Amino acid sequence: MSRRADRLFRIAELLRGRRLTTAQQLAEWLEVSPRTVYRDVRDLQLSGVPIEGEAGIGYRLARTASLPPLTFTADELTALAVGARMAESWGGAALAGGARGALAKIAAAMPADKRVVLERLAVFAPSYHVDRGFSEKVDALHRAVDTRLVVRFAYCDRLGAHTERRVWPLGLVYWGARWTVGAWCELREDFRNFDIARMTGVQVLEPFPDVSGRRLADYLRRVNAPSQ
Repeated sequence: MSRRADRLFRIAELLRGRRLTTAQQLAEWLEVSPRTVYRDVRDLQLSGVPIEGEAGIGYRLARTASLPPLTFTADELTALAVGARMAESWGGAALAGGARGALAKIAAAMPADKRVVLERLAVFAPSYHVDRGFSEKVDALHRAVDTRLVVRFAYCDRLGAHTERRVWPLGLVYWGARWTVGAWCELREDFRNFDIARMTGVQVLEPFPDVSGRRLADYLRRVNAPSQ
């Protein structure tokens, strides 16, 4: 578990069953600045953890909150945490935030004796070689897939050939070492897989139509679509 994820867990746990707790108190317990606490609490609230209060007054977990203990096995908790670490390190900012929020919710609803599984987890997914520009591309493509928007970009294939593409993005695929986007390519008039690392100048444009034969289900039936 990353230090920030663990801190989010602890904030949710510290606010459970307490009266108002100030950011200064949380900062002292967690050995961070009040500003960091404000940011963490805001992220927890945005992810759906029912925290009441505001900066300068104090925080508490909502009394009406229903957070029954979750029943996960050790293997299930490990799988969730490892998956969240991978999403946080290798996905875009949206996936990373979702992963942190999900783990924070799980921790807030989990009995203390179960949290030790996460606290002792020694499986890591370092984010080296993942720069901000790449994460921004993943975010843009993720948004385009979700909202069915055309994407335009410059592409350099493995042979060094450069082309301009307009595609209808249908899904993102993580291969363990790289991300690709499966799409209907207007230039080739067929399904293609594009290595996100080889895409530059990504622009999200207008909506694309729903056309029989060009949908995600059609792409998945041809999951081994040619690259580029």
